[in-house]
Amino acid sequence: MHLESNTPKRKAHPQKKESTRSITYRLPAKVVEELEEEAMQKNISQNVLVRQIMERYLGWDRFAEKVGIIPIPKKILETLGVEMRGEDIDEVVAVIKPIIKESVLFMKGGYDLKRCIETLEDYMRASGMKSDHRMEGPVHHFIIQHELGMNWSFFTERLLKEIFHEFLPEQNLKCQTTEKTVIASISLGSEFSEHDY
Repeated sequence: MHLESNTPKRKAHPQKKESTRSITYRLPAKVVEELEEEAMQKNISQNVLVRQIMERYLGWDRFAEKVGIIPIPKKILETLGVEMRGEDIDEVVAVIKPIIKESVLFMKGGYDLKRCIETLEDYMRASGMKSDHRMEGPVHHFIIQHELGMNWSFFTERLLKEIFHEFLPEQNLKCQTTEKTVIASISLGSEFSEHDY
């Protein structure tokens, strides 16, 4: 007899066994020293740190400027969020949704739910937001912790509902929302993975 746990399981991001190559770069001594110091502070090897830097650049940073993304201090977003009302949130969602579509097309080479989710995960990782993807049977829980206030939670909830509705108009995205966190839940099936498109 097999008993299933009711605890949501984290959706594992596939770790593909990739072939590797060794390569040598000549860098200024100051850069190497800073990499050594950063790796030591993070308690990881320099190789792991450099790989993380390169993967972030290739997965996000090289596209950010091309699609018009600029870094904005968190305090500015918090301040702007305080003044947002329902109609403001709707207006921002209406403006940002086509930008997301263009960004996903440019960065991922196609536009569908999987590519959309993966791009949003890439954005959150690059911007320092905490996010997680958990599964409970066929139900997927997308957890976003932005820590920007209630209005940004409402914005996140509204944006996610718009995106999921575009691809799955018959499905109902359910959200649990607090001042810092949004949990969006939807049945996508136990085989769904945003990384296999």
